[in-house]
Amino acid sequence: MTVGAAGAAAAPDSTARVVVEPAFEAPVQTDVLIVGAGACGLTAALLLADLGVDAVVLERDAQPSGSTSLSSGFIPAAGTRVQQALGIDDSPERFAEDIQGKAHGTAAPALVAAYTQAIAPALDHLESRHGLRWEVLTGFLYPGHSRHRMHTLSARTGVALEQALEAALAAAGVPVLTEAQATELVVDGEQRVLGVRARRPDGSTEGVGCRALLLACNGYGGAPALVRRFIPEMAEATFGGHTGNDGTALHWGEALGARLADMRAYQGHGSWAVPHGVLMTWALMVEGGVQINREGRRFHDESQGYSEAALHVVAQPGGIAWAVFDTPVHALAQGFPDFVEAEAAGAVRRADSVAALAQVIGCDADVLAATLDAWTPGEPDAFGRRLPRRLAAPFFAVKVTGALFHTQGGLDIDARTRVLDAGGAPLPNLWAAGGAARGVSGNHVSGYLSGNGLLSAVAGGYIAAHDMAAFLRTSTPA
Repeated sequence: MTVGAAGAAAAPDSTARVVVEPAFEAPVQTDVLIVGAGACGLTAALLLADLGVDAVVLERDAQPSGSTSLSSGFIPAAGTRVQQALGIDDSPERFAEDIQGKAHGTAAPALVAAYTQAIAPALDHLESRHGLRWEVLTGFLYPGHSRHRMHTLSARTGVALEQALEAALAAAGVPVLTEAQATELVVDGEQRVLGVRARRPDGSTEGVGCRALLLACNGYGGAPALVRRFIPEMAEATFGGHTGNDGTALHWGEALGARLADMRAYQGHGSWAVPHGVLMTWALMVEGGVQINREGRRFHDESQGYSEAALHVVAQPGGIAWAVFDTPVHALAQGFPDFVEAEAAGAVRRADSVAALAQVIGCDADVLAATLDAWTPGEPDAFGRRLPRRLAAPFFAVKVTGALFHTQGGLDIDARTRVLDAGGAPLPNLWAAGGAARGVSGNHVSGYLSGNGLLSAVAGGYIAAHDMAAFLRTSTPA
């Protein structure tokens, strides 16, 4: 059984379905209905309010959280005002090159261009209009990024990002219907969306009619049957994402004949602390840490990225590895609240010698000593990595496994985030972004560039809002 971040069993595959009705009488009517109150849905709702468009957000949980709250809260963007103020030479074009470099040129070019162009205006707008104050992480570069472009709020957590967006939405007066799990998508005979029915905790249903629908309800990582179907190599891996990732958008899309894309893409994470069930920042590896298996040996180039590291870790004996680092890295990690909390919970073990570290890991001390002495600082090691130095006692170690965090494939969309049918034509009034849609990571775990998930969510929500607003200006109300 897979387990979510809060320790809850993964959700059963969605029972979402599409129903065809000639008319849909709903007690609530709105111009735009948004399913999902994560970064994508909340960004879109804020922009729609700013554009003078009525919107309603449906959220399955009592308190919105989703993948946004489980993330680091770091959003990559090129050309923001705060980045320019720091004198960082960057551009959307350079950002796009980095995305395609990580994805080996397989990411959807139109989406890459659209998202890298839109993300800076989106963050600048959220700052100037809604008070989200961005900082740029300049202490280190995440793998694959050629510039310092990770934007974060001062708290440096996904929870803080979610809460800031929620507060802005409340101030804007946009209604969010919580504890409303979308179950039925209602369409007419021409596949035009009429609205959604949502199930309440008491078993009753509530309908919301709309002129346009945005699916921002994330992916399918919490749906075991869909994971086995599309990414079988992670079928038995720990699921570290939100249990609401039940594939609702996919079920609805397939029922409408929508095209799917990049379904083998996902964000894995090779540093999921066990048994604590929290993500350890990959900065530990970027700044000189290594991963060591139960036999006391390294097994991959840790600088390649945390997503593909998940596959390397789950292939080790018992699917377990140890993230090992020393005092300079430990000092850097103190700037990450999630790490501090994990350390307080006992996830981080200290060892004052190689022998003590071997005892923590449960491996032979001589094998471990040889492993830690096996590279020359600054020179390529056996895996091609150039480590800056040899690790020195005291050592710190975290027991980790490889986890599936969220999926990066989904409904095929165009650069305006409109959902496409099997022939590549947009469906009448259906948009999707964030985890519900294909991302910009190509079609494999190794294509995930750090921050691609929140990039797709925030830029996608921003683009969708503008396009839906334009659509509503030219369409005739039912």
